[in-house]
Amino acid sequence: MFESAEIGHVIDKSTYKAEEAALREALLDVQYELKQRGEFPLLLLLHGMDGAGRGETLSQINEWLDPRLIHTAAFDKPNDDARERPWMWRYWRELPAKGRIGMFFGSYYSDALFDRVDGKSNRDAFDKQLFDILRFERMLANDGVLVLKFWLHLTEDKQKKRLKTLEKDPATAWRVSQADWQHHQQYKRIRDNAEHMMRLTNTAYAPWLVVDGEDANYRSLTVGRALLQALQQRLALDHAWQARSDVAAITPPADNKLLLESLQLDQTLSKGDYQRQLEALQGRLNGLTRHPKFAEHSLVLAFEGNDAAGKGGAIRRITQALDARRYRIVPVAAPTEEERAQPWLWRFWRHVPGKGKVTIFDRSWYGRVLVERVEGFASTADWMRGYYEINDFEHQLRDNNAIVLKFWLAISADEQLTRFKSREETGFKRFKITEEDWRNRDKWDDYKVAVCDMIDRTSTSAVPWTLVPANNKYYARIKILTTICEALEAKLGA
Repeated sequence: MFESAEIGHVIDKSTYKAEEAALREALLDVQYELKQRGEFPLLLLLHGMDGAGRGETLSQINEWLDPRLIHTAAFDKPNDDARERPWMWRYWRELPAKGRIGMFFGSYYSDALFDRVDGKSNRDAFDKQLFDILRFERMLANDGVLVLKFWLHLTEDKQKKRLKTLEKDPATAWRVSQADWQHHQQYKRIRDNAEHMMRLTNTAYAPWLVVDGEDANYRSLTVGRALLQALQQRLALDHAWQARSDVAAITPPADNKLLLESLQLDQTLSKGDYQRQLEALQGRLNGLTRHPKFAEHSLVLAFEGNDAAGKGGAIRRITQALDARRYRIVPVAAPTEEERAQPWLWRFWRHVPGKGKVTIFDRSWYGRVLVERVEGFASTADWMRGYYEINDFEHQLRDNNAIVLKFWLAISADEQLTRFKSREETGFKRFKITEEDWRNRDKWDDYKVAVCDMIDRTSTSAVPWTLVPANNKYYARIKILTTICEALEAKLGA
């Protein structure tokens, strides 16, 4: 994998100067076209051997391009915020928006590679991280992100020579650290594990390009040409980027019997019994979120359901039991302009809670396979792959010790109509009813099918759906609080 980068590539100064101006002009042209069209972002990852010129290359690209349209992020060891969340969280937060170029100096590959090199992970854990990366890059590519990955390479002897040269010159000695020499001592281990890493993650949608890093002229022209070619090819497409759908088709049940139709929506619970149980459950929930072991976990609650099913009321009964410093409610509506410029899950990743905290989503990422499907806001390929991407997202949360609970609050069409009319007739409830609610009601059957498909494809043993019959609001609230308390008790051993 590295052989071609070890034969001594050199570009003489005159050749470099002759090509540099034209390359810079062409790169600026495609950068401004990228911004003007605003159809996709470019994510560029810079990795390689110490001393191979990663810093110089990053600076060169910033010099050649308009730096106002570039977002550069350098990653070191994760800080406390990052350690409290899934390991990919900090990379999601730095993704470039459509029309922009993002450059990662170090990235998720650094985490995986050096955990392995330093003996913090075995081969199985290393491979698991690499498959996490594969799924992440596949999702980015499906959302239209153009991903370029560079490995700037040096042989062991050339790396040693390069480090000594830098260290000898007082003007550059600061660029050589003890970590550089430590990595030189680990050269073979880094090379072998990097080769394994690149072999598993070299894909058509996010390929690796290995570049000889010894000669600065060769390195700069090679990276610049690759960047230019990739942008020109994508911008030359006569249609918007379309992801390939490789998800199995949904086959409706032969007898047309749907899961939601089996729910007994009319459950009984008196107001007196409700108030007694509510007080006890709220006290129980408060105690569980103060339990010492909860500091090792987070709690993620996702609420979905028919319009007017009582999601807001259920959420209020939960937050009444929580310390205001420990929870956050995220109301989810149509994506903002900023959110539309990012991969679709970005707006949910940014709200992932840290350890000891609670995040409540009033509507959630399931809009991808519900409203976006039914209303035609997402293509079939996009919402179909949404099931896979949602399951992956939720399992990453679980792997980081998050307790993830998701609720579907179901009411009958007659009960919904009664609640709609009550909202219209009650002044302080009028804000709860909109024209969109009435339009959604006209598509009741379409939503019912979409909900059943959603449950079938995303209710997993690790993160199952809780279906809540909600014609009786008292019953629904008690069921939700009971489910949360029982899940916390099971996880905390309380």
